Amino acid sequence: MPSQKLYAGVKLREIRGRLGLTQKAFADKLGVSLPYLNQMENNHRPVSAAVVLALAQEFGLDVTELTVGESERLVSDMREALADPVFTSASPPLADLRLAASNAPALARAFLDLHRAYRQTHERLASLDEALGREDASLKPSPWEEVRDFFHYCDNYIDAVDRAAEHFAMPAGTRKDPRILAEELFRRLGVSLQFCDNTGIRRYDPATRRLEISARASTATQRFQLLHQVALIAHNDLLDATLDLARFSTPEAREIAKIGLANYFAGAALLPYRAFLQAAKDTRHDLERLADLFGASIEQVAHRLSTLQRPGAKGIPFFFVRVDQAGTITKRHSATRLQFARFGGACPLWNVHRAFETPGHFQRQLAETPDGVRYLCLSRDVSKPGGAYLAPVRRYAIGLGCEVQHAPDLVYSDGLDLKGRFEPIGISCRICERPTCHQRSVPPLERRLRVNPDRRDLLPYEIAG
Repeated sequence: MPSQKLYAGVKLREIRGRLGLTQKAFADKLGVSLPYLNQMENNHRPVSAAVVLALAQEFGLDVTELTVGESERLVSDMREALADPVFTSASPPLADLRLAASNAPALARAFLDLHRAYRQTHERLASLDEALGREDASLKPSPWEEVRDFFHYCDNYIDAVDRAAEHFAMPAGTRKDPRILAEELFRRLGVSLQFCDNTGIRRYDPATRRLEISARASTATQRFQLLHQVALIAHNDLLDATLDLARFSTPEAREIAKIGLANYFAGAALLPYRAFLQAAKDTRHDLERLADLFGASIEQVAHRLSTLQRPGAKGIPFFFVRVDQAGTITKRHSATRLQFARFGGACPLWNVHRAFETPGHFQRQLAETPDGVRYLCLSRDVSKPGGAYLAPVRRYAIGLGCEVQHAPDLVYSDGLDLKGRFEPIGISCRICERPTCHQRSVPPLERRLRVNPDRRDLLPYEIAG
């Protein structure tokens, strides 16, 4: 595939503003004329290779900041929204969506908010939900959706929280046992810690300053929950300041986001950024070895790999997803061009669904999306026992992957023919363009259908071109 031209006008303006430079001063440092810079900042011209090089040399900029992040997510989300039957005309071409995402991201987000409000209203009416007649009815996104989108558009990397967690885990630049650090902190703060059989996973009483952790939970879970409580007790001001900047629309969304930030702190303290990034490179991203080195679970390691997006010290861009046995996505994040559907489940041809068939083993897949991008995909089942014979077991599958050019840096690529056959996968059936997929569950919403009762192939209809 030919490489796409890089339009990054909004990002260039952000960088110039961050540096406090006028357009003329910025143009001089980049070695371009003022009109040329103006055209790049307004996306009338692509960013040239010489400008990218100057940004790196003059300002030490991590140039991947120009190519990853919000734009691809906005394009994917708009494309899915425009597949809705409410839009009767043909969808805008992909080039137009990319221009909107890069040139007018605020407008693109407003469009997505409007479509989400429409969809929520439509679903309420379809299910005869009388909520619209109540005085407390709202077209706002659910608190859960609002928090999900907050982390989604932050690239799942919260710099201030990540660095605070790293400082806690490596107070003198050397990594220490996070459990010992947490227990020492609790003693200093007068928090009593008990490991109990008759509690939930974690319970804290602010009045008595008593923290109870399940004695039945795994060691990795116990460490994570200790660090979660460290975030809530010792870094509450930082979490609140981050939440203030996010400006959530409801108290419920803010509280859910606070739990998410505390979880983020726990993961970042258990797997501190620089130490974990170096270990990932040294082990060629071997999840089992990393889990053993850091006393973490496979899921914690996989999720952390997808957050290594610190400016100037980025890891491989990964996507990470967790699905339940019904195929519902319960966690999703992507630093790659692959973006997960906001509504519905994941593509049935994707190997994450096969993980339940081979418990305890990694599945590998070379996959290609309809846009021609190729990926190395990993999946594995994850079971979370309840700690007793009659306690329920929660079962999930996790998926982790990267674009194929990064595959040689993963131990999981060994023995695979990276130039061989790649399995076709999509995002979700409702927006997938492939006309003859044998696992298609519903027709694509943006394509016309032809139905012939005298003919039957793989599908009971034909998708028009």
